[in-house]
Amino acid sequence: MSQREWSYSFVEDVQKHSVHTLVFRSLKRTHDMFVADNAKPVEIDDESHKVKMTIKQHTEYGPVLHMPIQREAREKGPHIVGNSYEAYPAIHGPESDYVVTGTHPYPSGPGVALTADTQIQRMPSESAAQSLALALPSSQSRLDAQRTAAGVGEIYRRPGIPEHSQPSVLSLAVMEAGGTKNSILMAKKAPTMPKPQWHPPWKLCRVISGHLGWVRCIAVEPGNQWFVTGSADRTIKIWDLSAGKLKLSLTGHISTVRGVIVSARSPYLFSCGEDKQVKCWDLEYNKVIRHYHGHLSAVYGLDLHPTIDVLVTCSRDSTARIWDVRTKASVHTLTGHTNAVATVRCQAAEPQIITGSHDTTIRLWDMVAGKTRVTLTNHKKSVRAVVLHPKQYTFASGSPDNIKQWKFPDGNFIQNLSGHNAIINTLAVNSDGVLVSGADNGTMHLWDWRTGYNFQRVHAAVQPGSLDSESGIFSCTFDQSERRLITAEADKTIKVYKEDDTATEETHPVSWKPEIIKRKRF
Repeated sequence: MSQREWSYSFVEDVQKHSVHTLVFRSLKRTHDMFVADNAKPVEIDDESHKVKMTIKQHTEYGPVLHMPIQREAREKGPHIVGNSYEAYPAIHGPESDYVVTGTHPYPSGPGVALTADTQIQRMPSESAAQSLALALPSSQSRLDAQRTAAGVGEIYRRPGIPEHSQPSVLSLAVMEAGGTKNSILMAKKAPTMPKPQWHPPWKLCRVISGHLGWVRCIAVEPGNQWFVTGSADRTIKIWDLSAGKLKLSLTGHISTVRGVIVSARSPYLFSCGEDKQVKCWDLEYNKVIRHYHGHLSAVYGLDLHPTIDVLVTCSRDSTARIWDVRTKASVHTLTGHTNAVATVRCQAAEPQIITGSHDTTIRLWDMVAGKTRVTLTNHKKSVRAVVLHPKQYTFASGSPDNIKQWKFPDGNFIQNLSGHNAIINTLAVNSDGVLVSGADNGTMHLWDWRTGYNFQRVHAAVQPGSLDSESGIFSCTFDQSERRLITAEADKTIKVYKEDDTATEETHPVSWKPEIIKRKRF
């Protein structure tokens, strides 16, 4: 048959059947091919399944297989454990040790097979087990040493047996503890935020007016009788803390006063401003007695060292300076920031100086050497506020991205306090763990320091006659009793807050749910 005739007959043969029949046949062939049990796994018999499970058990749970035995031994008591030794034959009389078989001291060494002609060996002492462990690989030695020590500890000897074979204190301790691996086997719970401490809410109790410009800075004197404010009207005013009355106005700056602080060691008040000046006022004469010259631009903040007569200032010229209070000498110029330094804090412990800058970094400084110890680059925006915790060895920094808490001395990150989505100008914290953040838009958030729980948000109304846009908090601080909170605001007022004495945990409950912590690494 020629090629042409064959192809013609094949076409004829195919065309004899309908499309439906052809499709059905194709489906049947496919079904027969794939339903056949050619690839079906062989049924597992009981013997091979038992061997497989034994190997799997030994591989995955080998380090803890001895734990149920110890538990049974503890529950039954030593007298029953003693009876179990009826099964062990005494080869060399009542004074001899019990025996085990194996080519190596019990437990068998790794990779050594037991044979029919294994010698009878004495039960190893604990020291022998430890020496064996030293010869094993590191991980295996730890597991076997623990297992052997526990095993030796379980063997209680009958009366009259030599003292050296009695269980040692170490063995019993390991036995009682149930080995050292049980903590690893326990399922780790996801870390949850601890319940926040309850804090009473704070309420506005007084509004003090008198400045003719933005109130930029505030400080309370150590005796808690009065406090000082500095303003954009170029004056420094001293107010009676309890009555809220003006006691004194000091003039001398020729531009906005950006920082004030009262010395606890002498009757001095220090101030700095946008006129590049740093002044020391003698409060007995209410006059300037010293000027500290050196900054090349506006001075944004200052702080006094708590134990030595040193003043630290920070400026828009990207530097911070350390001054000797008495001699007015510039001891160190701390350089390294690449933009204006907005805030500076001092403490007695190392690192003694902390600065926050518009270059988004925080620097911890070695005051003696005048050099940076640590630079923290975690913030993404300007750092305008830093506060030190009065009791813990920690601090917080505020930036428009969030508030971050850190540990001294190396600046290890603790946690983020997110939610105050504004330019944070000021931070304050008291011994009870209440952290206050004040922002450029006039909002004030109160946080629990330990957990970062935001328990209150305050937005006080502006002074009558002011624009709503003048709602801004530039500075805040607690008084020495830590029962009053004083804020310096853009509506030219000073606001005093205090705890609500009528509030209880029932009237103002903590709205808190134990969530899984999703902490950022930085």
